[in-house]
Parts: sequence; structure tokens; C-alpha cells
Amino acid sequence: MLFVDYSSAFNTIVPATLVEKLQNLGLNRSLCSWILDFLTGRSQVVRMGNNTSSPLTLNTGAPQGCVLSPLLYSLYTHDCAATHSSNVIVKFADDTTVIGLITDNDETAYREEVSTLTKWCQENHLSLNINKTKELVVDFRRQSREHTPITIDKTPVERVNSFKFLGVHISEDLTWSTHTNAVLKKAHQRLFFLRRLRKCGMSPSILRTFYTCTVESILTGCITAWFGNSTAGNRKALQRVARTAHHIVGGELPSLQDIYTRRCIRKARRIISDSSHPSHRLLSLLPSGRRLRSIRSRTSRLRDSCFPQAIRLMNNQN
Repeated sequence: MLFVDYSSAFNTIVPATLVEKLQNLGLNRSLCSWILDFLTGRSQVVRMGNNTSSPLTLNTGAPQGCVLSPLLYSLYTHDCAATHSSNVIVKFADDTTVIGLITDNDETAYREEVSTLTKWCQENHLSLNINKTKELVVDFRRQSREHTPITIDKTPVERVNSFKFLGVHISEDLTWSTHTNAVLKKAHQRLFFLRRLRKCGMSPSILRTFYTCTVESILTGCITAWFGNSTAGNRKALQRVARTAHHIVGGELPSLQDIYTRRCIRKARRIISDSSHPSHRLLSLLPSGRRLRSIRSRTSRLRDSCFPQAIRLMNNQN
């Protein structure tokens, strides 16, 4: 997996190139002209204290903080797609990840994909930040081989043991201890503020709201992706935080297992109802139309992952 980092991605959008892509997608020409006018001729200044810089007119990039900018960037990069069937390019806003499946020790397709992505970035005026671009290798073969580092513009990309991707720490062994430890550290910091609020005489309802917003949200962030595969020790450590919060708040709080179960079922239902979802094919009904088809798994790593778990939970309801 190659986690790509861009230097000021939103600021390097070329409006003329964006409009050309929008027109190729069939967007109304009047709307394209409006977007071009919105992105060009923008004036900005820098203010520090009582001092203000001279105005500067910008004709590139999309405004930071504008709700339209992420959408425009997604449309700008829509043609950045994998060229080999064994590779996948995952994009979320300005986060891009190249995932390659290596078979028979042949990395040709994966390395060509990285080269193609580098060329695409040059053609679309996006600058790769090689120092922040990282590679993570997941290899469960009994006899793993040395992996030659990926190079971009003749510069080797750093290989890491874990990487924080969209708020979740992914490790090369696909265990979740690194992520759990990071979550526990942050949650314990929030418990300190929860205790302070109780000492200040805050009501249980306010304490519960604070817990839900600042502690539970950390403990359960992307919980459907990792909680099923976490070890018993990690789960106990996480639940211990929830129990501590329960004693501070003084009211009943939902267990992490209940939250995980509820969210797995909710996500599965959303995917089933959305035929355009990339994972829709994984949740197919049996001919009876009542139960979902189970995913065959030979390892506990797959058996306890999100989709097999969600299928079992859904089937247990029927």
C-alpha cells in the first residue's frame, strides 16, 4: 500500500483544466462558466495584528474551508484510476492510496501503477510530497522476501510498520494494537476533563453528553473496521475506559460491544440498500431471500473482519 501525500492539493487545482474535465463529464456549460469565475480572480490578503499585506489576485486553487472545494477536487481527480486489474486506487478528498496485490513475487503491475500515478500528477499539476508519502507492506507468506523500496523521481519512499489512514492506524500485521493504544491514550486524556466537570457540579445529563461527544466518539471511531479483529485484551482495556466513565457520569452507558453490533448491522443495511456501493456484492441474499450468503474464511483474520461479522449478525436476527 502506498499512501500518497500531495503538497497543498487544493491550492494547485488549475481552474481551466477542471472546467475541461467537468465539460467532458457533461456538466452544463453555464455552470462550468460559473465555477471558472468562482475560482479565478480571487483577491486575498494576510492580516497580522494591525498590519495588512497588499492584495494578491489568485487564479489557481480552490478556497480552503469552502464546502464546494472537496467536491471540485474529487471531480478534478476522477480520472485518476487504476490501470491494472490487480491494483486499486482509493481516494477520499485529498487522500490517495495505491493498493497492489502481488502474486508470484511479480511487482511489475504495482510499480507501473505508481509510475502512472506520478505521470498523472505531473500532467494535472499536482505535486507529490515524497517525504510524507509512505509505503506499507502486508506480507503473510511463510517465506517473505525482501521488498525493494518504491522510488518516485529517483527518491526512495519510506517504508513504515504502521500508518494512520483516515483516523485509523493500520499495521503491517493487520492487528489493531497500535490503533487501540492510540485510542486509549486519547480517551484517558478526555476522562480527565470529565472528572473536572463532575467536580464542578455538572449534572449527569451534561456529563453524559460530554462523554458521548468527546470520549465515546474516540473509542468508537470507525469501530466497524477494527473492533471485530481486536484482541480480547484490547477490548477489555477499551471497555475499562467506558466503565470508568460510567462511574463518573453515574448513569448507564452502552457497552462498546453493543455499539459495534448496532453499527455493523446499520452499515450492512445501508450497503444492501445501495446497489452502487463498492461492497454491495459482498452482501448477497440466499435464494430464500431471508439470510445473507456467508463469506468463506480460512483464517480468523478474515472471519472476524467487518463483512463476515456483519453477515453473521444480520443472519442471527432472522
